[in-house]
Formats: sequence, C-alpha cells, structure tokens
Amino acid sequence: MGSFALTASGAALAAVESAVPALVQERFASRLMAKDPTLWGGDAESEASVRLGWIDLFEGSRALLPEIAGLRADLLAEGVDRIVLCGMGGSSLAPEVITKEAGVPLVVLDATDPDQVRAALEEDLQRTAIVVSSKSGSTVETDSQRRLFEQAFTDAGIDAASRIVIVTDPGSPLDEASHKAGYRKVFNADPQVGGRYSALTAFGLVPSGLAGADIETLLDDAEDSAEFLGDDVDDNVGLQLGAVLGGTNPLRDKIVFADAGSGLPGFADWAEQLIAESTGKLGTGLLPVVASSGAPELAEVADDVLPVLLAPFDEAPTDELTDGTRLTVSGTLGSQLFVWEYAVAVAGRLLGINPFDQPDVEAAKKAARGLLDAQPEPSPAAFVDGAVEVRGDAGLLGSSSTVSEALEALLAALPANGYLSVQAYLDRHRQAALEEIRSPLAAATGRPVTFGWGPRFLHSTGQYHKGGSPIGAYLQLTGAAHEDLAIPDRPFTFGELISAQAAGDAQVLADHGRPVLRLHLTEREAGVAQLRRVVSALAASGRDERGTDGHA
Repeated sequence: MGSFALTASGAALAAVESAVPALVQERFASRLMAKDPTLWGGDAESEASVRLGWIDLFEGSRALLPEIAGLRADLLAEGVDRIVLCGMGGSSLAPEVITKEAGVPLVVLDATDPDQVRAALEEDLQRTAIVVSSKSGSTVETDSQRRLFEQAFTDAGIDAASRIVIVTDPGSPLDEASHKAGYRKVFNADPQVGGRYSALTAFGLVPSGLAGADIETLLDDAEDSAEFLGDDVDDNVGLQLGAVLGGTNPLRDKIVFADAGSGLPGFADWAEQLIAESTGKLGTGLLPVVASSGAPELAEVADDVLPVLLAPFDEAPTDELTDGTRLTVSGTLGSQLFVWEYAVAVAGRLLGINPFDQPDVEAAKKAARGLLDAQPEPSPAAFVDGAVEVRGDAGLLGSSSTVSEALEALLAALPANGYLSVQAYLDRHRQAALEEIRSPLAAATGRPVTFGWGPRFLHSTGQYHKGGSPIGAYLQLTGAAHEDLAIPDRPFTFGELISAQAAGDAQVLADHGRPVLRLHLTEREAGVAQLRRVVSALAASGRDERGTDGHA
C-alpha cells in the first residue's frame, strides 16, 4: 500500500498467518469500511453504531481546510502567530505529533501543573491565540485553562473573544456557551468519531493547521491508504497489523514501541492512547510502552512483549532487535494515523472487546471531583527522606525508611508478568529529566515500564490501568509548585486541581487492589536529582542480580 509498509517475524508473523485468513473469510475489511456495527458482538453494537464516523471522514474534513486557512491568514495579519492548544487526550496528542512532524510550533497545554500552565500563559500574550478542544465540552482541565487565558487577555487590554477558537461536538455545553460568548470561531467535530479516533477530524486539523502544518497532504495520505483497507485480501496491511496486535498466541500484550528514525516524533505517544484506551477493559487489553531502540525491554524480549519498530519510510529498516519476534512499520504520517486506527478496531475483534467505549475513564474524574468538593487535607507522609515525602499503604511500605527501600517494596509487589507505571504530576518541560528514570527502572525490574505525565495520561493509559489486566504497580510522583495559580470563578486553584487528580486516581487504583507508592517532591529540582540517583543505584543492583544484560 503506497504510503504504509509492514514486516513481521516470529510470533508476529505467525499471528498474521493465523488470524488474517479468517478475517478475510468473514469479510471483516469490507464490512468495517461499510460501517457494520455488528463486528464486535451484540454488547458493542449500540456504541459501535455511533462511533464509526472516522472511516469516511475525508469529505467533511476537507471542507474544514479553507476555513482553517482563512482563519490562520486573518490571525497572522493581526500579528497573532503563537497558537496554544488547550486540550487533553485525543484532542492534544494528534496535533502534537502532526506539528512536530511538520516542524511548526504549537504550544500544547495538556496540564494542570501551576508552573507549566503559568509558563504557557506568560509567554508573549500579545501574539497568542488559544484553541480550546473538548469533545464533551465539559473537560475540567480545558475549562480551567480557557478561564485563565480569557481573564489574562482581558487584563492585558486584548479582546479575549477574538483570541479564542473552540473545537467541540455540536450541542455540547462548550458549543452553546461559546456562541453566546462570541468567540472568534467555533469548529464542530463529527459527533460519531470518538476522541482517540479524532486525529483527522477538526480536533487534529484545526490546531495543526492554525500552527502552519500541511494538513491537506495529511488527509491525502490517509485517504490513499483507506482505499486499500476495504479489500478482503490476505495482503491488507490493516488486517495484518490488527492481527499482530490482537492475535499472537499466547498473547503478547506489552507493545513496546522503539523509534528508529521514523521522522514522526511523538507518534508512539499518540498510538499509546489509541491502543490503551481502546483495548484496556474487561480485565484484558494491550499495554503500549513508549521506549527507545536501546531500551532494556528490547535487550532480551520476554515472551509477553511485542517489539514494534517505527522505521523511516521508503528506507530499509534497521534491525536493532535481537529477538526473533518483531513488527516493523513505516509510512507517511497520514497513512500511519489511519491504518493504526483501523488496526486497533481489528484487534478489538480478536480480543473480544468493544474498542469504542472507555468504561473506567470516568472513575478517576469522579474521585477527583469529590476531593475538590471536600478539599481534605493531604494524607500525611509516612516518612521524609531528603527532598522526598513518601506516602503509601503501610502494608506496602512495611519497615521502609528511605526512598530506595520504598521503591524496592513497590517493585517487590510487581507480578512476574506485570508492568510498572510511573506517573509524574509535574511540569513535563521543566522536569523532563524525570523521563530518564524509565529505562533504569526497566533494568531494575526486568519488566516493561511506562512513563506518563499527569493528568494527561488519565485521558490515555488511565483506562488500561483500571480496566486492563490487573498486573500493574504504580509510582506516583507529585511536587510542590513554585507558586500556585488561581482559576477565575472557580473555588479551587490549579494546584488543588492537580493534587485532587493525583489523589483521586491513586484512590481508584487502590480500590482496584493495585499497589500505589506516592513520592512527593518538596523541592522539585532537588527531588528529581535525588530520585534519579536512587533509581540508578537500583538499576545497577538489578543488573548485578540478574546478570549484565539485566535479565534472568
């Protein structure tokens, strides 16, 4: 298929050879492209019948192009060339990868950390317009960000309404309020496309186009790929990719992404949400792990790990993986976005789940709202070690008295087939160095480790954490902001909001019987440095115990 290529080996190839003929026999491809809602069983039929608009969205999406181009030209004529996207989950991850691939600037504000929000607010407001994206129209993060920017524009003597662009579903609370407020432009998205499938709708196109990305070529590549995906043939790459994701036997349910010069920075982060939220339910699902080509998970591949290599398009893939099972994919961005959406729908069929619902996403949101309403005092620290307050269940911590011992206790609770999830409710720009603890923790445990920035991962892998396989252990990282930030006309601050989001998610995880350790950095820079030292030492110890390559 011109703009997408796939090669599979080992268990991945066996899955293609086993699953694809049956999918062809039942005409899955042509039925999917015809929007057959019965493909995922009776329980999923109602939801699927109103969630398949992504299959033929091209005409509607192309109609947006002149509107987006016209608005961009008008903003530039007014000296407005800095676009800030206020969005979460699918509303932010697709525009981030689209603009990164295009090499154009877009400030993606998918955070409630006071320091990160303030940094986005204070940088050259005179040149700034914001895009507020929310499918439901009631997302607390984006509503809080909109209120803050609207007040800041007004305080700076700027007509706030002229600088606010909205993307939402028709008839949502945000849609109605935005028309009344007279905001610059309201773009309505197709309500029959779920958030994680919205990359090629207004949610992906509006902020990307306003930032200067070539969204017409993006749609061209996606549509070219779609032309081949309705064919009930063995070489349908969408069926093949779906077969590898959902059809290995036994199931390789840890999907470890490694980028080998694909030219699509951030693509794995987008795919992470698509896969985790679509499949992580009913106690099963696929756990995406965003790693690097030198990650410990790929040094010696476990039998529950599927390595996925993102390779440059139209180049011979670099074989950096030593295990016999691997999947290598390459393609233009538009084709990759559409083929992966299609393939995850295929994988849902093979896994026996409904890929279009997210039954556990709301639980953490409800818990956070309850904590905001009650505004309780934070739970006391079990102990303090340097710049880190350690919080956790006494049964987990035992006699721990240092950060190292607390981490060792958490890792000891990790099942043999489990994974560790690191969740950093901090500033993902200023504390970016924290991501470097992912690989050492994988070396220390010999198991896959995911890293997510809170609260954005709650709109992504958060579904899998609660609804997927109950084999995770969770490390929460929080920290005292340099200065809190008020939210106009709300009884809580950004600091209180992110604290409630972290505490609410920890509560829900604990209610599900998951082990959770919270490390609160009383001074962020010192705490990050301390944590990196501790994790590095644990990794060295783990390698000594398991051998030089970090595996048994």
